[in-house]
Amino acid sequence: MSGAPDRSGRSAALAALTILLGTGLVFYFLPRIMVALGDVSPWLAGVFGTLMVLGFFLVFWLRARYQRRR
Repeated sequence: MSGAPDRSGRSAALAALTILLGTGLVFYFLPRIMVALGDVSPWLAGVFGTLMVLGFFLVFWLRARYQRRR
């Protein structure tokens, strides 16, 4: 056995890192965006926040589904 990590493990780690950094960036700015949208409509801010949180879980669900097919 060689000491080099296999390609699929590295790919999974890179995908997880990309997803977490992307969602971390979105969630970092989420309060500021929601306050700005709340000035327009509190409902709009609530819907946007809900969609962002659901989108976080949707990304992982879609990735798991893709991995299951492969």
